[in-house]
Amino acid sequence: MERLRGSGDGGLLLSEVPQGGPHAEGVLRAAHEARLAPSGIALPLARPLEVLPSVTPAAPDAPLVVVCGLDHANLAEEQEVFATAGVRFQAVTARTEAEYLERCGAADGLLVQYGAITRRVLEGLPRVRVLVRYGVGVDGIDVAAATDHGVPVVNVPDYGTDEVANHAVALLLNLARKVARLDRQTRSGAWDIFRIGPVTRLAGQTVGILGCGRIGSAVARKLSGFDVRLLGCDPYVETFPPGVQPVAFERLLAESDYVTVHCPLTEETRHAFDAESLAWMRPTAILINTARGGIVDTQALTDALQQGYLAGAGLDVLEQEPIDPASPLLRMEQVIVTPHAAWYSEEGRSDLKRRAAEEAVRVLRGERPRHCVNPEVLGRVRRPAGDRG
Repeated sequence: MERLRGSGDGGLLLSEVPQGGPHAEGVLRAAHEARLAPSGIALPLARPLEVLPSVTPAAPDAPLVVVCGLDHANLAEEQEVFATAGVRFQAVTARTEAEYLERCGAADGLLVQYGAITRRVLEGLPRVRVLVRYGVGVDGIDVAAATDHGVPVVNVPDYGTDEVANHAVALLLNLARKVARLDRQTRSGAWDIFRIGPVTRLAGQTVGILGCGRIGSAVARKLSGFDVRLLGCDPYVETFPPGVQPVAFERLLAESDYVTVHCPLTEETRHAFDAESLAWMRPTAILINTARGGIVDTQALTDALQQGYLAGAGLDVLEQEPIDPASPLLRMEQVIVTPHAAWYSEEGRSDLKRRAAEEAVRVLRGERPRHCVNPEVLGRVRRPAGDRG
């Protein structure tokens, strides 16, 4: 991750701002009090970002988009999009209901990364006409409440596909070849390939893909050159990727040597991997999750790994982020944990920020967004404030 440099008095990784537990605001305030100024952010917390000198300020009565709690280094892409469109914008730290209600009351649109947009938030922010999620998953937004209030929920499902697919394959290959364990062993002074246990040939083994949309299909395409058998489970797709055999969930778990997860987090998929379903897997199998932490029951996974019912896991997402430093998962040699990094590349980050801002502008102009989670609301979007008669 890029380290943000201050003006000679230290720096702060915005990715170090917690995604769970203590609020991001506390970390930023502590940095401010310690005279650590994260570069790239014009003004912290609930204050508006300074407009770049080369950008013409939007009219005072222009629509206002509020960027809520983004942990990226800067808002250059968003600022360019909004300036071109003549839209005002402001950055605030808001993740809780109270923070959204306190800091976003003037917003016509919200760009959100973390936190919960609940029915209470939507009722308390009557000006809001669009919610844009930085990323794919919208599990933090009450979509039904947004629909009831005539607010489109928009996401950006077509960014970072290659990055996440590559990360999933990288975790799979790392665990198959035990690269991380060999590296740690060598650094400790040992030089013995047999101490890590047996390494089996990947060719001829079976990889199960749960979720065969953009990312799952990309994973299938990338793995097709490794001479593996590919199984897929996804009740919402009609055509599976080339070379992928459609099977039921139970069969996918029972026959796969590796299972990689690429489905959204919904009520249907929450804890899809619980104690019962993990028991269907082979004791030599490995689970890869780069989708959403809540799809896997962390305690059930921990128990399965500790008791030898599962051979290993590669986890980029967890139910609690950041992971508890005392988590048993961090002490298991057969587990790799990365900090929700699968989506990240400089190109992917730039694409995400620009596309999220463009979607907000489209809706505020009365245009149809490219990716709307609740398209049934588009014919009755909330009218602009002052135009409700």
